[in-house]
Amino acid sequence: MKTELSLLEARRIALTAQGFNAAHRQGINDAAQMRKAIDRLGLLQIDSVNVLIRAHYFPLFSRLGPYDQAAFDALLSAKPKLYFEYWGHEASLLPVACHPLFRWRMERARLGKGVWRQLEPYAAEKRIEADAMLERIRNEGPLASSDVAGSNAKKGMWVWSDAKLALEWLFWAGLVSATHRRGSFERVYDLPERVLPRAILDLPTPAIIDAQKALLARSAQALGIATAQDLRDYYRIPAPDTRLPIEQLIDDGILLPVRVEGWSQQAYLHKDAPAGRNIEGSALLSPFDPLIWYRPRTERLFGFRYRLEIYTPAHKREHGYYVLPFLLGGELVARVDLKADRKAGILLVQRAHVEPNAPKDTVEQLTSELYLLAAWLKLSTLSIAPEEATKQLFTPFNIDCASSASL
Repeated sequence: MKTELSLLEARRIALTAQGFNAAHRQGINDAAQMRKAIDRLGLLQIDSVNVLIRAHYFPLFSRLGPYDQAAFDALLSAKPKLYFEYWGHEASLLPVACHPLFRWRMERARLGKGVWRQLEPYAAEKRIEADAMLERIRNEGPLASSDVAGSNAKKGMWVWSDAKLALEWLFWAGLVSATHRRGSFERVYDLPERVLPRAILDLPTPAIIDAQKALLARSAQALGIATAQDLRDYYRIPAPDTRLPIEQLIDDGILLPVRVEGWSQQAYLHKDAPAGRNIEGSALLSPFDPLIWYRPRTERLFGFRYRLEIYTPAHKREHGYYVLPFLLGGELVARVDLKADRKAGILLVQRAHVEPNAPKDTVEQLTSELYLLAAWLKLSTLSIAPEEATKQLFTPFNIDCASSASL
């Protein structure tokens, strides 16, 4: 077995493991292919930002091309449920078969551990309030926080009512499950037995170390090549819980210790990771894509420093508000700040940056990808904001370079 890998080899392994192995993304409507893509990743991260499109839609577009969103929605709402929402890598959609692997996290939440600080009282002195909310759901059926009297007062984005906090703790503790999200992206809660398949709920609960070992094995398969920190971040396994299951995975022959050129940390190769090959084609990546969501790995693997600047004051942003890296030929070669003006039918390029040493055809390839994205989002116009440097990048490619863009 090869125990030392070049950075290029590691990159190819990682991209192939993540499903970036098609030079031409034709788009699909086949639910079986969508399921295969989701299961390869292991989860889809959910995020409330909707300046372009909800985050969980984008990874399949990056890998498969302009797929049918209605078919994807039907897959997520299928009965019995195929996917459930829970804290995987942040809020995530996960295959229902993974439910037993997260029960240790639910049990810790019931003890007030591993949850946000403002939720901790609902495992202790405010437990009576949480139990009352649970009883209300049991008697009345599915509820969202806005359905509860007094819970929807305007207090600011991150200032939640007691009812919302109680519901969030119940969800984290696995005492309620999410049935769906409303158009406003508000989560709706019900009892697990009214949401999840009975066959899933009846599965035995594994020991904590066995569950974490299984999750780390899934991380390794999804990543292909990874450090211990990369592996634990995928499903947010606590650092103290990581060492022993990784040792067991090595003993079992599932993880193969290797060294990667330029990496100071020990790396692990999944035993079934494809060797990788030249990665052709291009793709825009959501900020919440599994390939790049752990920023230290992104920098280590691609030499690409990437930070989400949504919460950075506008005048301090280096690259923009909602910036998508651009993958071309197996490298991250550019980044673009995008906004969808759905009412006007415009995909707006607010800012764009090309990396040093990017291929000469980077902007041409990026332009083609932007047109593909606009068509998938049913936006009729691709327009460039008036920032001079961005306009100059795209002018040769006959895009409508708007003289003003106040969306």
